[in-house]
Amino acid sequence: MKKLQVTFLNEAGKKHSWSPSVASETLNAQEVKAAADKLASLNLFAKDGILLYQKAEAAKYVETIETELF
Repeated sequence: MKKLQVTFLNEAGKKHSWSPSVASETLNAQEVKAAADKLASLNLFAKDGILLYQKAEAAKYVETIETELF
């Protein structure tokens, strides 16, 4: 299973990761970048007075492989 993971920078320049619970595994770079930039422009999230998710820095698909033992 592939999971989308987007890395943002906050106002202080620290990294924050965001993984949507539902995301298509076929999104291309332009689609993900456009959605991440839109999220960043909304200024929805803050912690201790610092706005989070201010600049989209990177995105990747993380693939998890499960091996059942019994």
